Amino acid sequence: MHIAPHDNKNIPIVDANDATVPLNYLNIVKLKAGEAFEYQVPGYETCIVPATGTIDVSVEGVEYKAIGNRTLDVWDGEPEGVYVPVGAKVTFVATTDTETFIAGARFDKVLEPFDVRVAQLDKVQYGSDDTKTHRKIKHILGQAHHDKVGRLLVSELFTVGEGGWSGFPAHKHDTDRKDADGNIIETRHDETYNFRFRPNHGSGVQIIQHEEGKPGDAYQLMDRSTILLRSGYHPCVAMPGYEMYYFTILGGLSQRSLVQFFQPTHAYQIETIPGIKDMVAKFK
Repeated sequence: MHIAPHDNKNIPIVDANDATVPLNYLNIVKLKAGEAFEYQVPGYETCIVPATGTIDVSVEGVEYKAIGNRTLDVWDGEPEGVYVPVGAKVTFVATTDTETFIAGARFDKVLEPFDVRVAQLDKVQYGSDDTKTHRKIKHILGQAHHDKVGRLLVSELFTVGEGGWSGFPAHKHDTDRKDADGNIIETRHDETYNFRFRPNHGSGVQIIQHEEGKPGDAYQLMDRSTILLRSGYHPCVAMPGYEMYYFTILGGLSQRSLVQFFQPTHAYQIETIPGIKDMVAKFK
């Protein structure tokens, strides 16, 4: 499902119990310096990540100062964030003009809040210019925080260079299932993306294919497009001459670690893309 760019007026784009991706939550909050925003999402753990600007965050009275360091856009510096336990009351105050992502995943236990600073990001770069798959991933809530988070995975993904494919070889993660020996071969994870392009008049395409050998759906991506992924194989591509970024939320149904099932037609290309196995291992 594609949600076109629009001013959401600080109202969730993907609210709790969404019909398409019930395991996810997304809000994008814009504030002027000095303005505050309060929220509470029962049944969902969340993560606050400034796209641009700097905020002070209070989670049930626990203070985290000066979160975020980017000014121009999401390419201007490294991300930072704050993990918010299920149902916690949160207030954040903009110390500069800011646009802030709030990512969430359904969960049923209350953990402890914590902040993620630049030094604690988990980064991976894979692919190549030759295979048109060169990509950089910055995990905000990634493998390093596995024991501190319930089901939520939060990352920023960048195409490296201008143009190229992401999410390839095509894969899906819409069903919890095991093979005959009891090994997990796929997990149910709802996924939500919010895209940005540089220059911002850039564009791309999101493919969602539900059946092998049959045409799927394709959506034109614009700056600030949102994609909701409940099922299907879902590669995307940026037009030549443009850099693409997407803020990524993953929420698991039964576990946090993501197990992707690669589309059989294209799975052999795992062996042709440098570093892709390391990338897969990081979504845990």
